[in-house]
Amino acid sequence: MTGKHFEAITHLSKLYKNIPETGIILGTGLGGLVKYIDIELEIDYSDIPHFPVSTVESHTGKLIFGKLSGKNIVAMQGRFHYYEGYTMDEVTFPIYILNSLGVKNLIASNACGALNPKFNKADLMIMTSHINLLFNTPLKGKQMNYSDGSRIYSKRLIELAEQTALESGIYIQKGVYVPVQGPNLETVSEYRMIRRMGGDTVGMSTIPEALVASNLGMEVLGLSIITDKGFPDTLEVAILKDILEAAGIAEPKLTLLIKNLAAKL
Repeated sequence: MTGKHFEAITHLSKLYKNIPETGIILGTGLGGLVKYIDIELEIDYSDIPHFPVSTVESHTGKLIFGKLSGKNIVAMQGRFHYYEGYTMDEVTFPIYILNSLGVKNLIASNACGALNPKFNKADLMIMTSHINLLFNTPLKGKQMNYSDGSRIYSKRLIELAEQTALESGIYIQKGVYVPVQGPNLETVSEYRMIRRMGGDTVGMSTIPEALVASNLGMEVLGLSIITDKGFPDTLEVAILKDILEAAGIAEPKLTLLIKNLAAKL
């Protein structure tokens, strides 16, 4: 970590004294979980020293501390994407802060497109693995603690999420998430290539945060909402309004899942 990290940590530590053991990243159109948090501190990213600022529509840009299902948590209402022009260090800056504040479990959510024909709009998916097509990594030049990629996504949290979904009456998929740089959506040829490589969904986020969190020793759970379909032979133009609408349909399911899961962490 750098002096910038320590300045941000020091600032937040003065404002919030509890230890949030679970951190939650709320992706595109998924900010509704906040209304279920008993908020103890809410702070704009712009008020945290050296913290990046969200530029994407639907990403509010607030760090929220409080209780969810009786457990101390911290939620990022809005994340940062590589395509916004941020460096990998800037995209993952918050993860170092969350780790230093005591976060042991990271739940990272995102909106993504389906490549697997068994997936439908508004489905939820547990990320079991990824194929990194960002062609960059936030771990470059960093001291490595874990080199085994199979350990990035916590098997314990995956099993707990599956069990929680079953108990909550929520149908959930499992699959491989593939991040691309964006901000443009993929071509028909790219969709075909990614599917043949083994990708079930494609998006533009999450992996940098997951890599850093895992390297810091945090348990990581990736949760995706399917907001559009990338089936090459029946491809329709993806429009932000439609993506947000699909996220809105799925959001109550994801909110319920995270609420019930948090109670077990």
